[in-house]
Amino acid sequence: MLEAGPAVWGWSDQCWTLARIGEIVRRRFGVEYTLAGLDLLLHRIGWSVQVPARKATKRDEARIAAWKDEQWPVIKRGRRTWAPGSASRTRQVRA
Repeated sequence: MLEAGPAVWGWSDQCWTLARIGEIVRRRFGVEYTLAGLDLLLHRIGWSVQVPARKATKRDEARIAAWKDEQWPVIKRGRRTWAPGSASRTRQVRA
């Protein structure tokens, strides 16, 4: 049923979600699962989360590469490795 794709079941965006699969299972078999239970069931039968294989048709590789070179280093700037302080909410460090 899942291999037929979401369009067969009325979803045109070609995207399976746990909620949608749960709806199909409920319609077809009359059984309701929690999303966590459905996730476990799907893993048992060999299904896993997948990343779409296709890329957007309007994707501009040159702009993406430029963004990675210019903007990503600014965003991913290193953090301080040490700073005075305490993880405890009740015990504050004195300056």
